[in-house]
Amino acid sequence: MQPRLNRFNSRVIAGCALLLLNVSGVASFCAPALAQATAPALANRFLGTIIAVAPGSITVKTDAGVERKVTVPDGIRLQRVVPGAKDLTSAATIQFSDLAVGDRVLVRIAPEPTTDPVTAISIVAIPQADLAQKQQKDREEWQRNGVGGLVKNVDAGTGIITITSGAGPTQKTITLRTSPATILRRYTSDSVDFNQAKPAPIETIQVGDQLRARGTKNADGLELAADEVVSGSFRNISGTISSIDAAAMTLTLKDLATKQTVTVHVGADAQMRKLPENMAKMLASMTNPAAGAGSDQAGAPRTGGNAARPPYQPGAPVQGVSAPAGQPGQGQPGAGQGSMGNGRRGGDLQTMISRAPAIHLSDLQKGEAVMLVSTQGTSEVTAVTLLAGVEPLLQAPASTQNMLLSNWNMSSGGAEAAQ
Repeated sequence: MQPRLNRFNSRVIAGCALLLLNVSGVASFCAPALAQATAPALANRFLGTIIAVAPGSITVKTDAGVERKVTVPDGIRLQRVVPGAKDLTSAATIQFSDLAVGDRVLVRIAPEPTTDPVTAISIVAIPQADLAQKQQKDREEWQRNGVGGLVKNVDAGTGIITITSGAGPTQKTITLRTSPATILRRYTSDSVDFNQAKPAPIETIQVGDQLRARGTKNADGLELAADEVVSGSFRNISGTISSIDAAAMTLTLKDLATKQTVTVHVGADAQMRKLPENMAKMLASMTNPAAGAGSDQAGAPRTGGNAARPPYQPGAPVQGVSAPAGQPGQGQPGAGQGSMGNGRRGGDLQTMISRAPAIHLSDLQKGEAVMLVSTQGTSEVTAVTLLAGVEPLLQAPASTQNMLLSNWNMSSGGAEAAQ
């Protein structure tokens, strides 16, 4: 019986490795199969992206972030599969000249030597163009059939998750129904990169987590049979910058919620945007009409009343904000509706924020107000996304600020828009 089990595990491991070749996701059954695999079984293959091609060799950056130099002898099996393929039944034979920078590859290598350059036994590739096309299709699927918000309740026994979506008067409660077939993933603690989200059981989802899901909605959009769920636990912070250390790539601010001073590390991967003043005021009026409609600054009445600003029209361009060049970034779900507000307005809110100009730490100043999503921590955190130019938004309740950050972070803003 044991040899049969080993053969079965080998087939499952091989199938999971092929699924891992696709950025769009891995079924949850892969996690235990890969976890039970022996070290030798995994040591002879790796997954990654080609970053260089030379005569007879390629350089691959693995999914673990390690660069491997690979010798590709003449005559070895080189195959191409379409994104989403679960086996090699329909794989096409290709030539070495067909491999290109940006292609995803599954490389099998000879047991010896263990140091680079290693020698490939076989390579399975997904061309970059095919992968980009599938990712665009996936983004559109998340947009059409996606919802998002903050977790309100989780019932692991029934598989039902309740989330709140939107803010202020547009807030609504959505019920997600999961099943054993639902793909559940969880963001790592320091990233909202969908590609890095790991399979995780429903028990890991906690009240207050940020969550997005896609599936089949009912008529009013308040229930969804979930095909896929991604969640994460992050900290939302709003405050005024008290100091900036450009050399250390940090800033300090006083968290308005906890009244505690926090040191924020701003790494190269942090996604940073600054809202133009008119956009900030518009968002403030949309999420908290009492704050946005009656004043331009805290406590200062707006001159000219409501007649000075035309009513918000879904889909209308925002002055001073241009559309981002090219397509949204790769991999992250939900470049559209469902997170904030109702219907199309939610998508426009997210798009508005993601189109705000990108900034760097050097663009920030002492005394400037910021809102950010960060890793968990008390006195020191690492910024995942940061939004400046938010003075009008700080008049909104903390729950509204959190929802605004959550929707941007988990949807069309943040990592996705800036990549």
